[in-house]
Amino acid sequence: MDATITPAAVPARHLYTVDEAKRLLSMSRSVIYEQLRAGRLGSVKQGRARLIPAKAIQQYVDLLISEAEVTGYGNAA
Repeated sequence: MDATITPAAVPARHLYTVDEAKRLLSMSRSVIYEQLRAGRLGSVKQGRARLIPAKAIQQYVDLLISEAEVTGYGNAA
């Protein structure tokens, strides 16, 4: 059998702080909060802490990629 099974990627962590998410996404703190307010990036609250799930970060990146494809950005010449 030549079939190879690749396991699903398991995030190093499931929840990230805003500061960690801003580093992962290469965005400023204000842009992160703007995207949270706009509903484009999901988050949860634990006590007073605002946390961003790894899944929400991946969905946001996928959203950005799909928007770039629709507008024609990101295509190699």
